[in-house]
Amino acid sequence: MSSNKSSVPIVARGEAPLLQPIDIDGMRDHFRAKSKALVDKRMTEEQAIERFVHSGDYLGIELYGTVRCPMSLTRALVRSSVEGLRMAGQGVHEADLLIASGKFEAIDVTYIGQEVYGVSSVLRRAVESGQIKRVVEWSNGAISWRFKAAAMGVPFIPARVMLGSDTFKYSAAQAIQCPFTGQTICLLPALFLDVGMIHVSRADKYGNCQIDGVSGFAGEMARASKRLLISAEQIVDEDQIRERPDRTLIPYYMVDAVVEAPFGSWPGEMAGAYERDEEHYRMFVKATKSAEATQDYMRQWVYGLPDHAALLEKVGTQRLEALRIDRGDAS
Repeated sequence: MSSNKSSVPIVARGEAPLLQPIDIDGMRDHFRAKSKALVDKRMTEEQAIERFVHSGDYLGIELYGTVRCPMSLTRALVRSSVEGLRMAGQGVHEADLLIASGKFEAIDVTYIGQEVYGVSSVLRRAVESGQIKRVVEWSNGAISWRFKAAAMGVPFIPARVMLGSDTFKYSAAQAIQCPFTGQTICLLPALFLDVGMIHVSRADKYGNCQIDGVSGFAGEMARASKRLLISAEQIVDEDQIRERPDRTLIPYYMVDAVVEAPFGSWPGEMAGAYERDEEHYRMFVKATKSAEATQDYMRQWVYGLPDHAALLEKVGTQRLEALRIDRGDAS
């Protein structure tokens, strides 16, 4: 046996705590025991939340700005009785609804804002009031690679990000001196989720999923989630998925629930399907300037509606059809 041992020096540590333990063996045991049966997993948003999301869970939501956000699942979660959640991801409209509902007490945050409309007033109030007890910062790339590390089954992944920034300082990352080059490298801890929620363009009833347009970190997050809830613009026949197997980003055996949700990203957009409802979004941003108006919005558009079908009825067929992308013109 060689006695040539050496250690890799840690040169910097982020000041924030890890919100989720790095339980590699626990995840392996979980996936080993998870059913791989090809069974029909269709259910409603409410059934998916009730069966698979529990108080105290660590939750991840996958999206790209307001593109392809699982809004129907988000509203069902807001209306549910679960509480004391922790969350990771970048956030826009869905994060504001969840924070306004008071369900989160800690977040691994990359970005929560209103894009061209600026910083989220909902997040600012929640942090400044102490409603959210822990905020740990990461870059967009860092959070994606943390999911990738979890998907690979390794405790961390090295990257050249966040170094020398306050984002590193307020993260839970560490930096080492690379044993090969001597350069400083950031180590990003793997991030395992209790529950992941992803909205896709189409899925079959078993959970094989395809995404049109930007896929974000859907593939990595799906593989980092113990329980995975999928909402889909369309539930299609298995044969349609098999016609283009190269498009299947998330295979069925990772998925626990499949929910059909046309306009499931509204007021956000879906590539090739519909545009963002800018008029509604501007109204929402204006409402969130005050806590009172935010709760009025929540009563009108979330709490006061029993399900996604009721939401679409409230928005109105005429408005929804106006948002549809004309495929003929687009081509």
